[in-house]
Amino acid sequence: MSRLAPPPVVLAVAGTDSGGAAGLAADLTTIADLGAHGACVVTAVTAQDTAAVHAVHALPATMVAAQLDAVLDDLPVAGVKTGMLGSAEVVTLVAERLGGRGIPLVVDPVLVATCGAVLGDEQVARAYVEQLLPFASVVTPNLDEARALLGANQPAERLASMLSRLGPAVVLTGGVSSGTCTDWVAEPGEEPVALRHAAVETTSDHGTGCTFSAALTVHLAHRVPLTVAVRRAATYTAAQLQLSRHWGLGRGRGPIAHT
Repeated sequence: MSRLAPPPVVLAVAGTDSGGAAGLAADLTTIADLGAHGACVVTAVTAQDTAAVHAVHALPATMVAAQLDAVLDDLPVAGVKTGMLGSAEVVTLVAERLGGRGIPLVVDPVLVATCGAVLGDEQVARAYVEQLLPFASVVTPNLDEARALLGANQPAERLASMLSRLGPAVVLTGGVSSGTCTDWVAEPGEEPVALRHAAVETTSDHGTGCTFSAALTVHLAHRVPLTVAVRRAATYTAAQLQLSRHWGLGRGRGPIAHT
């Protein structure tokens, strides 16, 4: 009797969302839906719904370190994605624990929630740039996050190029114009390339960035080339937005579908 090979293990390092839309809720459901086993490290607990982030409790760095060590010492992690890290100390810790392991590392630099709540200050942004991004395989900011990381108000294409000089490949997501969404992909030493796809008009989009970066990590864990992985992750995310576009859950921006 033959045995099935185990699925790849993808580790999500992020905060919780009590509304179930973003953070680890989005990460783990996406990872599972795409056929990988999701492990997790909790960096913060938020009291959050579709309208606001009401409270944030950041876990001590020692607890984050203990979770990282438990997973990395036991499971054959094939890919890692980071979301909300919350403090410069935790950003540095993640860089120290994950840098140089040869594992695809996708950094979603969560600095501002969908509802506008600030989840990372200037010190966190500086720690990303100086400590974590040089070890990252890919960084997936939206336009606002890219500007916050670099302290520059430049067009998306220019920002993608600037970020790639720090070491990682870059997928700058979410520029929408005339019904088309444009993502800029920049690999170190190369000119940025525009990847365009149809935009989905919906207010049920809370967790979109987390879903995209988690999907990208799963594909990279399967050793899919970056550009192909980006297209597959974008197609998957658009399909989930289509599922949730008319849901109307909650008082604010509702969750992207995780079903």
